[in-house]
Amino acid sequence: MSDMLQETIKADITVVGAGLSGVNAAIAAARLGQTVTLVHNRPVLGGNSSSEVRVWVCGATAHGTNRYARETGIMGELFVENQYRNIDGNPYMWDLVLLEAVRAEPNIRLLLNTDVHEVEAEGDADNRRILSVTGWMMGSERRIRLESEVFLDCTGDGLIGFLAGAKYRIGREARSEHNEEWAPEVADDITLGSTLLFYTKDAGRPVRYHKPSFAIDIEKTSIPLKRVIRSGDNGCAYWWIEWGGELDIVHDNERIRDELWGVIYGVWDYIKNSGQFDSENMTLEWVGSLPGKREYRRFVGDYVLNQNDILAQRPFEDRVAFGGWSIDLHPPQGVYSTESGSKHLHADGIYHIPFRSLYSVNVSNLLFAGRNISATHVAFGTTRVMATCAVGGEAAGTGAALCVQKKVTPRTLHAEHLEELLQTMLRQDASIIGIPSRDPLDLARQAQVKASSTLTGLAVTSSAQTYPLASGDVALLLPVDPALNGLELLIDAQQATTLTVEAWNTGRGENYVPHTQQATATASVAAGQEQWVSFDLTWAPDEAQNVFVIIRANDSASVHLSAEPQTGVLPLYRQQAHAAASMLEDHSPEQLVVQWSMRGQTRRPFCFRLPAGAGTEAFRPENVTDGFNRPFAGPHLWSSEPLTAGQPEWLELSWSEPQRLGRVEIIFNDDVNEDLINLHHHRTDFELIPELVKDYRIEARIGGQWQTVVTERDNRKRKRVHALSQPVAAEALRLVVESTNGAPRAEVVEVRAYA
Repeated sequence: MSDMLQETIKADITVVGAGLSGVNAAIAAARLGQTVTLVHNRPVLGGNSSSEVRVWVCGATAHGTNRYARETGIMGELFVENQYRNIDGNPYMWDLVLLEAVRAEPNIRLLLNTDVHEVEAEGDADNRRILSVTGWMMGSERRIRLESEVFLDCTGDGLIGFLAGAKYRIGREARSEHNEEWAPEVADDITLGSTLLFYTKDAGRPVRYHKPSFAIDIEKTSIPLKRVIRSGDNGCAYWWIEWGGELDIVHDNERIRDELWGVIYGVWDYIKNSGQFDSENMTLEWVGSLPGKREYRRFVGDYVLNQNDILAQRPFEDRVAFGGWSIDLHPPQGVYSTESGSKHLHADGIYHIPFRSLYSVNVSNLLFAGRNISATHVAFGTTRVMATCAVGGEAAGTGAALCVQKKVTPRTLHAEHLEELLQTMLRQDASIIGIPSRDPLDLARQAQVKASSTLTGLAVTSSAQTYPLASGDVALLLPVDPALNGLELLIDAQQATTLTVEAWNTGRGENYVPHTQQATATASVAAGQEQWVSFDLTWAPDEAQNVFVIIRANDSASVHLSAEPQTGVLPLYRQQAHAAASMLEDHSPEQLVVQWSMRGQTRRPFCFRLPAGAGTEAFRPENVTDGFNRPFAGPHLWSSEPLTAGQPEWLELSWSEPQRLGRVEIIFNDDVNEDLINLHHHRTDFELIPELVKDYRIEARIGGQWQTVVTERDNRKRKRVHALSQPVAAEALRLVVESTNGAPRAEVVEVRAYA
């Protein structure tokens, strides 16, 4: 019989917790060359998104509420890869996507089933430093001590920081502390509750259900009156089976689980045996046993993000991530509350998260990411969703790697090396909006750029259906570069009428809502079908930006929609009330991103065209070196004219003197407006993002002759890095696009070149 194994593992960085924040943190640090130990107390990765809990991964898109808001960087890679491999949202396939992403990094050592519950730290209360953490690997009888220079607490509950003596908060701050409208008058220890989910399926034959003795008779509660119950709903539709906000979410975890089980089996008894549902053939396929926790400790960093920062979309100098989910708070009584299951407060677009909210105010080598970052309870109502946790993880992991490389604390990194942190993240395609790349090592920034062709005639002309303007106002969002010199719309009119359109700016580069009216125009429309109607709508902004064109309601007219999407162009519909049932979700219709919705029609723009001679410069080839790798006040990409079979499109960078090139980095357009999901909230019909370039090659002009240095087939990724087999001295570099994954044009966001 062998003795219990005791061992020590040393790495540059230890990440405790492998939910999405920990996974992203570990991958980010490993890709920058640091050795990482990633330790997790469960058998699968992903935390609340894993097959053990099965919460879908929500983020800044807010299920299509925000435009051009899907996360990029590592989280973006995971979304796109999951879409390709797991289009039907199988939770076990999602587990595999995460596992393979971690295993692909040779610098990561993964320890699953390892519960870390000991921390060795030194120093006084105001200046602590972690020396090691120790965990027990269940099933293997291994006691493992982990030593590192930097530690990341991605546990969700914040156990590591707590044991290290990091300052933290639990519960709700008083309104006066941060002047937050949604905070209570008096501080308390109330948190959001935990949830268990369940799956059902149609067995194809009658299935009986005998409830267990502990099932709660929900007809004796307020649940049927105040919550939406349907027999065929997917698991996450029951997010409202929540409880425990008035208890201690951690210490009362077992009690909370038992109560949630009682509710689930009671809800299912109500569905199966009340006679009110068509459920004879339905059966329970899966019931969770691990409560999905929403909230516990929130660490105190050098900055505490608050409600006002979210709503003002404060553009922090040290912004390293973004979110976009609403401030989403739930009643403390959870499932038994007589209030709506949630109330939502939206900003006008995405908001920013500062690096100072990702490291401890008093533990010098502790960073954190996930639901335990430095934020108030109200701000946490939005930062807690998993894709936002993930992008914070990438930022924290990047910061940790630079701290190790420079032998500095996170606070010193912020004070003395902030620009390097931001530029490192931008090179990794991280989720930062509105800050351009200024990498001095990127040779592409000094190159002259030209292309085989460029899209200048911005138009969508092929009609697939009509939409009656009697239903309300609609809008068309499109780039204005350099000016809007009129607009033509394809209109049907039942009788002669006058149609009004208005041009509004969006207020901020990251916003896609009407802010300030800039122009208006009217046009007479004769009775008839498929008429191109011209509007003298003109606007010349000081700098390139998007225009929000509102087409006012009209009882006699209809606009045409196309089935052919156009990058940079979005259709929007004005609605007076949110589509969700009011008893379940409370969204104020006055909030602009709620009022103007894409309604799932993002790829069906209204038919329009610019007048003859009034082209656009929004897709110029120089965009690939302008430093922006996401839409911001415009598309910031190069788009060719429509591809012709057998005639590739190309993008060329040239220098006055030969440059020694050894590495080429490309970002292709993967349409960050497309709302992808990991599990089952909705189904996106295509496995591959159509706009992604599929087949391409890279050529270098050496001594006046073009030579192919890279050939790539069947690409399905947004960011590609090509290290040349041997460096070349080239006067020019050419990216030749041979085909896409379905889009009619070649589209490239960024090209970088390094020695």
